[in-house]
Amino acid sequence: MQINVTTNEKKVRASLKKKGKDVDRSIKKALSITAQVGVNIIEDRTEKGKGLKGGFKRYNKAYREFRKSKGRGVKPDLNFTGKMLGSMTTKASKRKANIFFTRATEAKKAAMNDKTRPFFGFTRKERNKLGEVFFRYIK
Repeated sequence: MQINVTTNEKKVRASLKKKGKDVDRSIKKALSITAQVGVNIIEDRTEKGKGLKGGFKRYNKAYREFRKSKGRGVKPDLNFTGKMLGSMTTKASKRKANIFFTRATEAKKAAMNDKTRPFFGFTRKERNKLGEVFFRYIK
């Protein structure tokens, strides 16, 4: 899965023009921080039972009963063991940052969950916030 965050190109060029030699390092650091904020946004939103399109679809009755029997809540938060969301991480270069899952089994779980309860991505408001974070950390 790949997520693209768009920014105001004129603003980026103007900001970069002022920066000089350390631009590549500065961009990589800003992208890295921005990607981590993106992970935090996804985790926080998911913990509240919200996805990209509002609240999550309810778990089916059998799965709700299974969760109850294991001492878990029945409100959809995509968190049973914590492994899936816990394996979400980031990697940045001077051109882009990626948010991904470190373990293949967790990436597979995430892809299946994302079909039923879309969570991996950002709303327009969240993308704007990520753009602000990026600009704040370009130094």
